[in-house]
Amino acid sequence: MPQAEIPMITEELLAAKQAKGVTFADLEKILGRDEVWIASALYRQSTMTPEEATKLLEALGLSLDLVPELTAYPVKGLGPIVPTDPLIYRFYEIMQVYGMAMKDVIQEKFGDGIMSAIDFTLDIDKQADPKGDRVVVTMNGKFLPYKKW
Repeated sequence: MPQAEIPMITEELLAAKQAKGVTFADLEKILGRDEVWIASALYRQSTMTPEEATKLLEALGLSLDLVPELTAYPVKGLGPIVPTDPLIYRFYEIMQVYGMAMKDVIQEKFGDGIMSAIDFTLDIDKQADPKGDRVVVTMNGKFLPYKKW
């Protein structure tokens, strides 16, 4: 299966980010948004305001002609159904192995519903460990009960 097609603007933004030696944490300070959200916007999975897009493009030294593309509503979701990138695949594997267990525990605690991916935050942290550093991923979404009518 082919790899995800990366939008051309994403390639341009990432190349400028690398050329400037800027991290997502640096961009977080400039834009006042979380680094994960900013990365999502660079991959065209989140929509920026004109002000956010302008700050980003100025920080990366790119033309403000790209503002309309960064503020347009994106098509959500990248890549094949089964991702081939090893890191992304591990998250898919986690859902394959623990997805039903997570669903059962969430519904046992909250009732019949889902966790919002719209009213949602995602944080990624590094935890030092003598046996090897740990990746800490925190997903925080509003519970949405299924409605009866």
